[in-house]
Amino acid sequence: MENFVVSARKYRPVTFESVVGQSHITTTLRNAIRTNHLAQAFLFCGPRGVGKTTCARILAKTINCLQLTEDVEPCGVCESCVSFQNNASFNIHELDAASNNSVEDIRNLIDQVRYPPQTGKYKIYIIDEVHMLSQAAFNAFLKTLEEPPSYAIFILATTEKHKILPTILSRCQIFDFNRIQPRDIAEHLQFIADKEGITVDQEALELIGQKADGGLRDALSMFDLNVTFSTDNRLTYEAVLENLHVLDYDYYFRLTDALLEGSTPQSLIIFDEILRKGFDGHLFVVGLLEHFRNLLVSKDPVTIPLLQVSESAMQKYAQQSTTASPSFLLSGMSIAGQCDINYKSAKNQRLLVELCLMKLANLTHVLNLDPQAVEETAKKKVDTVSLNPSKAPNETAPQPGSGPIAQPAATDVPPKRSKLRSTALLTPSLHGAATTPQPTADAPTPTEEEPVVKEPLTSEKLQLAWYQFADKRKREINSTTEEIALRKTFQLVDNRIEIVLDNDHQMDAIQGMRYDLLSFLKRKFDAPTLELQPRVAPQEVNRQPYTSAEKFNYLAEKNPHLKDLQKALGLDVDF
Repeated sequence: MENFVVSARKYRPVTFESVVGQSHITTTLRNAIRTNHLAQAFLFCGPRGVGKTTCARILAKTINCLQLTEDVEPCGVCESCVSFQNNASFNIHELDAASNNSVEDIRNLIDQVRYPPQTGKYKIYIIDEVHMLSQAAFNAFLKTLEEPPSYAIFILATTEKHKILPTILSRCQIFDFNRIQPRDIAEHLQFIADKEGITVDQEALELIGQKADGGLRDALSMFDLNVTFSTDNRLTYEAVLENLHVLDYDYYFRLTDALLEGSTPQSLIIFDEILRKGFDGHLFVVGLLEHFRNLLVSKDPVTIPLLQVSESAMQKYAQQSTTASPSFLLSGMSIAGQCDINYKSAKNQRLLVELCLMKLANLTHVLNLDPQAVEETAKKKVDTVSLNPSKAPNETAPQPGSGPIAQPAATDVPPKRSKLRSTALLTPSLHGAATTPQPTADAPTPTEEEPVVKEPLTSEKLQLAWYQFADKRKREINSTTEEIALRKTFQLVDNRIEIVLDNDHQMDAIQGMRYDLLSFLKRKFDAPTLELQPRVAPQEVNRQPYTSAEKFNYLAEKNPHLKDLQKALGLDVDF
């Protein structure tokens, strides 16, 4: 029975041309060999499975090849190439620093460097996982790495560049390997499938490429796993989905359709189906965020290439993006993002995700509310608060000239959400009560087509407008920090709104909505120079006495006779 060789070894690149997805590296190395500008030490760094060790071996083989091709590739037939392919070369040495990381191992390597090559021009030392060397081993290696013999070349490879000493980095020519694109991985897998006589679906190969996360070795391992799973030498998209335990795109497309229709029951049923298949709820939320991002990207043909999906999935994204508005997608990403942040700390994680889906299902309805209905609701609310101050939640009716303006209570929110009109709803009286403006016989009733007359800015009118913006912002953003910041005390000084905040988080929240707040207020009032001046109030920290000396001094401040008693009795405070 023939021994099975995994694809990662069987189809390992042996020339620069066959390296996948690292053309910027291979082109530079071939030019260096062609012009004989080889560095004394190379450092190959990048993620796992992207070709660092492979390129190191190809470079070592090419440097010592006796019959280079015109494309600067090893011939594969000369004595040096044949000995390398048979693992019998005396000029190329590999050291695994993960298991040989002591000072003695490096000293043995340095002793070998002293002897020139018997055949060939160079002796090449490949040190893999070089970041695993100990501090002492690095220090022992420094001098040799800086001034090696003319025939010695060191090739270091690592996945964690930040763990290598700066003194080592400064002595090396550094090459950063990229993650391999899913399409390049799919093309390479298609080449191997053709060689092995395996029938594959293009979507299956692209799915493996996405799941590999830029690592070709991982992709080849998954390819071998799925081929072994298949019984008829055929690789289908459905089989790869099941074998790799990947959540299908179709679930997200169906869920988004249900959310756009406002169907809460259907969205919960789809989520339950996903959980029954064994998928993690957090993985589902992260995938939903990515799905909304892909829909947003699909809205512009210029950004469609940013999608790392198959052609058929790309068409589905382009089709569904026409039915989802940017407002829905941005708000949905904000709601799902909060769910992602709070998932691990939630006691009932399933309920958290279901609540997120309920909000998303109601989002379309909220975004499409009639502005007239919301305006009437806000008008009734402010009328009730103005005419019945005792019924205002947690606040009293504002009095003119009373200094700081009170903030709206957290519960004072209209039941519906939409964009409020910029026309003034109320005209405050001289006593601070708001009254509804009545049309007169001489003045025609204003219509929606007539231009809105801006009102003069006063403290009372500013308070009502501030109520409206706070409610509008809460319905649109629903940020606790913003809500607390909008409820802080503020004053109107000339054309400057001064607001006092508790901390930097509230300052960031105010600065984030500064433009929207000022635009809203300037539309309502004749105050083009209106400015917002927030500041953080200094916090006073009252530290309680802790040590014996602090307690004694604290009591002595209240009763100075204690110090006289201490001196008279010759007592010492126990420090």
